[in-house]
Amino acid sequence: MGTGSPAVERPSAAAPGGAAGRRTARAAPARHAATLTVWYLRAVAAVNLLGAVWVSLGADIRRHNAQDYVTPYLLTAGFTSGAFALFLAVTMRRRKRAAWILNLVLCGLFLTALALSMGWPQIHRHVQNWVSLALTTTFLAALLVGRREFRAKGDPANPWQAALTAVAGLALAALIGTGLVAATDSGHGAGFGDTFGYAVGRLVSLVPDDSAFMAIAAPGWVDVVVNVMSTLLFLLVLFVAFRSPRGRELLCAADEERLRGLLGAYGDRDSLGYFALRRDKSVIWSPSGKSAIAYRVLGGVSLASGDPIGDPEAWPGAIGAWLAEAEEHAWVPAVIGASQEAGTVYARHGLDALELGDEAIVETADFTLDGRAMRTVRQAYNRVRRSGCTVRIRRHRDIPAAELDLLVERADRWRDGCTERGFSMALGRLGDPADGDCVMVECHDGAGSPRALLSFVPWGPRGLSLDLMRRDRGADNGLIEFLVIELIQRADEVGIEQISLNFAMFRSVFERGSRLGAGPVLRLWHSLLTFFSRWWQIESLYRANAKFRPIWEPRYVLFGKSSELPRIGLAGARAEGFLGPPKLPTRLPTGLRRRQTG
Repeated sequence: MGTGSPAVERPSAAAPGGAAGRRTARAAPARHAATLTVWYLRAVAAVNLLGAVWVSLGADIRRHNAQDYVTPYLLTAGFTSGAFALFLAVTMRRRKRAAWILNLVLCGLFLTALALSMGWPQIHRHVQNWVSLALTTTFLAALLVGRREFRAKGDPANPWQAALTAVAGLALAALIGTGLVAATDSGHGAGFGDTFGYAVGRLVSLVPDDSAFMAIAAPGWVDVVVNVMSTLLFLLVLFVAFRSPRGRELLCAADEERLRGLLGAYGDRDSLGYFALRRDKSVIWSPSGKSAIAYRVLGGVSLASGDPIGDPEAWPGAIGAWLAEAEEHAWVPAVIGASQEAGTVYARHGLDALELGDEAIVETADFTLDGRAMRTVRQAYNRVRRSGCTVRIRRHRDIPAAELDLLVERADRWRDGCTERGFSMALGRLGDPADGDCVMVECHDGAGSPRALLSFVPWGPRGLSLDLMRRDRGADNGLIEFLVIELIQRADEVGIEQISLNFAMFRSVFERGSRLGAGPVLRLWHSLLTFFSRWWQIESLYRANAKFRPIWEPRYVLFGKSSELPRIGLAGARAEGFLGPPKLPTRLPTGLRRRQTG
């Protein structure tokens, strides 16, 4: 963890009448106009969806959108139209240029047709049509005034991928629909061509012209299912067309070398700094090159972890570049596991903070097994030691390659599940030749058989941060604590003074929620976390850390808007390995995987 406050560069405040003030004043109408377009689309989406579930309102909307009546841009009752308007509202809120272009084209064509039709007496005599004309004109004008606000770029591959999705999806949906119709047709007098044409008609509408398909008698639920497939396909095509880019290139050798240089100079400030070297992250640099932020893009969230790397005086430059890139691509910026020092600097750039939990740090010089509070830990340690267990502590560079391969294979075998979890506090490449400064702690039982291991990454020149812990499932439960205590007591062998252990998420809830006098909200929150700990080991990690009576350092999640927290939570869960798409096992031989990551 960092010590002391950094001398942070702050942008100079412009006088109200200065150039910056004039630029802000000129930009205000554009911002207001862009916001107006978003709220218009939200309102239209709400009315469309309400009209779909409220029969009388939907009928009234359709009655005012038929014959001589015209409703405003995109206003038409239905789930598909409501979902389309809502999707456009979301993409416009993210300031995506492609969404602005689509709205400009659609609204421009609609307004042109509406304006021309107003020349007919039966059209311009209705007040409703003039209101529709005024609202549509206002929306188009807001689009034009706010055009500079919509700068977020999409992925260049989106158009052809969306077209491919539409073609493949239509073919698949038509074939599925044909199969459903053929299987449920009570008439049994239609051939494949008629059945296919009937299904394609239902993909377009629930009430198509059936004059050509009189021989088909399919139940109504089949029509609905086929039409719902078309709606889902339509939304999928929109998603593919407007999704944000997946991120820049991952960490390259040159960036890794530069990051290692910064860690050599400033690595003692943050115990999570070394994890910025994960090769599934990207890196963005401050203009001076003295600071960097490592991040990963998941589901449109630009997810950074820990503190910025490098000189704290250059942190604002790196944060500004990272936020500018996120805005350019319509990514949601978020940070998990930031310290209070970094959180303060992030907050100056407009991000808000929530305490995520606490990191357990042990000062080796202050640790002792003496005293009543350590009685249980002391007894467990002595029990394991009397059983004949021995511990070996080495830097990775001092372990022969063949032996290191065996340790990696052993760690894979002892892993609980197929997924290697970790993002903010895990390196994910045990045994890589580039990580020779890492420390391996091994345990053998009295018979000399391996039973457990720990691996730590460097935390500056005098510290270690826990990366990985594994034990044989048939071994004693106290082996991990035994290994940690042995490392603390023999810290001089590897020249360390402080050790960062596991991160305890929501530690304060577990600590205060079980106390006498805890409020009802805190007790409920404690009960929920205890329940979910059955699967995610939230409470057990806190209890395991608390045994060593560590120093608790708070860690924070930083975000732009509270409404984005669910999306950030999903991205964080995916990054840490708690959530992921189902996939077939593709486990490589250990030695091959280690060489590929090297």
